[in-house]
Amino acid sequence: MKKKVSPPEKKTQPSTRPPLVRMLKIHEQIKSGKYPNCSQLGGLLEISYKTIQRDIDFMKYQWEMPIEYDAVHHGFYYSKPVTALPTMTVTGGELVALLVAHKAVEQYRGTPFEKPIISAFEKLAASMNESEGVSVHQLAEAFSFKPASLAHSELEAFSLATDAVMKSRELAFDYHGLSGQDFSRRRLEPYHLGCISDQWYLIGNDPEKSAIRTFAISRMTRLEATGRVFLRPKDFDVGKFFAGSFSAFQAKETEKVSLLLDPLAARIAAERKWHTSQKLETSKKGEVVLTMEVGLAPDLESWVLSWGEHAEVLAPQSLRKTIAKRLKEAAKTYKKTEKE
Repeated sequence: MKKKVSPPEKKTQPSTRPPLVRMLKIHEQIKSGKYPNCSQLGGLLEISYKTIQRDIDFMKYQWEMPIEYDAVHHGFYYSKPVTALPTMTVTGGELVALLVAHKAVEQYRGTPFEKPIISAFEKLAASMNESEGVSVHQLAEAFSFKPASLAHSELEAFSLATDAVMKSRELAFDYHGLSGQDFSRRRLEPYHLGCISDQWYLIGNDPEKSAIRTFAISRMTRLEATGRVFLRPKDFDVGKFFAGSFSAFQAKETEKVSLLLDPLAARIAAERKWHTSQKLETSKKGEVVLTMEVGLAPDLESWVLSWGEHAEVLAPQSLRKTIAKRLKEAAKTYKKTEKE
């Protein structure tokens, strides 16, 4: 008996066809009863002999599909009835979650994240069986997602920042802080790019200050790589860095912050988790005392002011005085407008 010699590997261009799509084509050919072999399937799908063999091995041993080789017909066949490829079956709720993730791509339109997110979504969607009579198309018509997105002027800075974080390259840029009108030239060894409250921030070491700093992408211009490569500290932990922060501003020390919320604000506060340390205590009058263990920073002050007359700072006294001062200044502005 002559030893069966495998046909030579066919040299073709690398395939861009997703593996799941390839396996679906292989399944259709085997199911047709034509006894296809690796050479025939490779020619049909324009991929190598070895790639086809790996796909068939995966289908047979990982998916446990009844694929056998017929020596008489020189091809593959199913030894048992097979109706479809094994796929993930998801519920309507899981489809909703996946759809929301897909809709969220709008926030990253034009950024380096756009194509990978879309590609990942398409691969997941292609491997799913719709269940409970719910389709992706129906859900797309029923749900919408409107996130804040990067302005066109920020896209280039965002792309450069992403590359710098991934390759550990120092950046130089002009930065416009919250106070003051002038830009200052800064340098940064970027460790992390984080999205906080729909705003992107670059966190890293400021060589001139010898300290970890946070910079808003929206306030960075004339961004460029300096050509210097740095080593990212192994002990840097962004979770620990923001541990005491309310939002984007780092706080080394925390204090117990207490707010008295009227019934309207109380209902809104109960619907969201503003901070991991947040606690709510309801009074008989329907008011709520909200407490958090956070650092005092501008973002916390802005949040407190956003409640307007519906919230009163009980503690600490330093924050109470700051908020009272801000409200008095705002009242003066409106009085000037009334006189005009």
